[in-house]
Amino acid sequence: MSPHRVPLHRSLLVRLLATSILVALCAVAATAWLAVRTTSRAIQQEQGRSFADDTRVYDDLLGYAATHPDWSGVTTLLAEQSRRTGRRIVLTDALGRIIAASPGPDARPLPEHPSAVVDALHVDAVLRGGPGGGEIDPRAVGPYRLTARERRTVRSRTEQVSDCLTREGQDHSLTVGPSGRIAVTLPGQGPLPGYRCAADDASAPTPTESRALDRLADLVKACVRRQGFAAEVSIDTDFAWLAKTDPPGGTKEVPACMQDARREQLRPYVASPARLYVDSPARPGGATFDLSNRNIAYIAEVIGLVLVFVVLVTVLVGRRLIRPLRILTAAAQPPLDWAEPVPVTGDDEIGRLAGAFNDLAARRQTAERQRKDMVNDIAHELRTPLTTMRIWLEAAQDGLAPLDTELLGLLNEETVVLQHVVDDLRDLAAADSGSLTLTSTAVAIGPVLHQVAEAQRGAAENGGVDLSVTIDENVGDGWLDPVRLRQIVGNLLSNALRHTPPGGRVGVHARMNARDLIIEVADTGAGISALDLPRVFDRFWRADTARGRASGGSGLGLAIARQLAQAHGGELTARSVVGLGSTFTLRLPGQ
Repeated sequence: MSPHRVPLHRSLLVRLLATSILVALCAVAATAWLAVRTTSRAIQQEQGRSFADDTRVYDDLLGYAATHPDWSGVTTLLAEQSRRTGRRIVLTDALGRIIAASPGPDARPLPEHPSAVVDALHVDAVLRGGPGGGEIDPRAVGPYRLTARERRTVRSRTEQVSDCLTREGQDHSLTVGPSGRIAVTLPGQGPLPGYRCAADDASAPTPTESRALDRLADLVKACVRRQGFAAEVSIDTDFAWLAKTDPPGGTKEVPACMQDARREQLRPYVASPARLYVDSPARPGGATFDLSNRNIAYIAEVIGLVLVFVVLVTVLVGRRLIRPLRILTAAAQPPLDWAEPVPVTGDDEIGRLAGAFNDLAARRQTAERQRKDMVNDIAHELRTPLTTMRIWLEAAQDGLAPLDTELLGLLNEETVVLQHVVDDLRDLAAADSGSLTLTSTAVAIGPVLHQVAEAQRGAAENGGVDLSVTIDENVGDGWLDPVRLRQIVGNLLSNALRHTPPGGRVGVHARMNARDLIIEVADTGAGISALDLPRVFDRFWRADTARGRASGGSGLGLAIARQLAQAHGGELTARSVVGLGSTFTLRLPGQ
């Protein structure tokens, strides 16, 4: 497999394509689910409208049956309901013979089951929305229907009650029942209860009602007797009953007998039970959608076209997205010294990745350049003492120079220089690898700083520089590595003495800032420019590139000092003004 090719299962294009296909499938499934739900809801709404139509048709026919002894004149009502609903309506008897039907040429057979049974004496609770079935329609009044004269009498008595209530400021309403009786209703209380405006003669039965109620009481009595009991009851106009005597067997049979007696009494006055068929109008063939093989194939074709479209769009978009990634991959292949940046085409994620890649490439080139410079500097630092040693050894070998004490001392000084450079490089390597070890202990800060200053006193006097040490009173002991502290301060003092001209001053000042130990090494030398100040801690860097080893040092002292400060958890910073001098500040925390 080519090292530049991404495995197929890891390809961004393949994963994007798979994701798009999955999204498309989910979208198709969601659309299908939504269509099914929408269709189902529409069907439910249509069924709701059909049920409402069926309920109205049933109620109108039930009202007709309650007020007519037969179905002879119902055809007009069926025609009206058929025009309103657009549906065929048929009434049949118990044997299936058609009693009446809405007009029209439709000769289709009737449905297998009727929509309802129209019986004024046994109301369908589902279609009427009542709590239970088998109740008597209140419009079936039969022998209780008042005559015109009785209606006038009842109205006159009721108006007297209404006038009394009006004078009393009592809200009320008058309701005319199917029999012609008028009921007075109080808000929130129902029919008028015992009240001082109520008149006994207003609720008293009329002659027509009295005869019907007496007949009903006889029927109830006969029904109870057939059950093996005896009961005498009185019945009011609202069919509430009251036992006249307390029979031995109780009155638990009276309610059922009351319903049976009312049906027996009303049967001659209402139409016979009829089966109701409410059929949907005929629709043209093929108008109904079904999941036939042809329709399934059509759906599959549409889904396939959608998937092909999604795949094509995904491939085009994916190739456009991965083009910058391929450019970045190609840009990462050249050698380290390649300096051509990749183009940043936008501010999106890939554009930001390209910008980050350019920054990384620039830092890589800088690091490579620093590595080369460091190798050259190390070679330069080691070449001078090695060349001196080789020249003098060859001269001694050829007999041109005597191998005396002076020559041995010179060779020893060059060896010390080599050892110093090697030690500095070893410290830097240990710091870079994280293996730089510290041996921390309780250290008296003042004596250590004085010892370092005394070690540098000779160099200061030879250079004509005034060296001083100032320790604040609050500076006591610190928990740190005393050897590394001497190394840090010694490197700072050596650097300051080398860059301070005769007559100048170098001072060491130690103080406490909160819990931190602050050691400042200040000089009155030439100073460092603002452009060079950020580089003073770089390895082998010198402000004056022409300065040699004899006067400029190895260029590693400040870099080592900063690494040792960071190993203690502190920091080493520098500030400088050209012509006035420089100040290096060492901060060691937790002292």
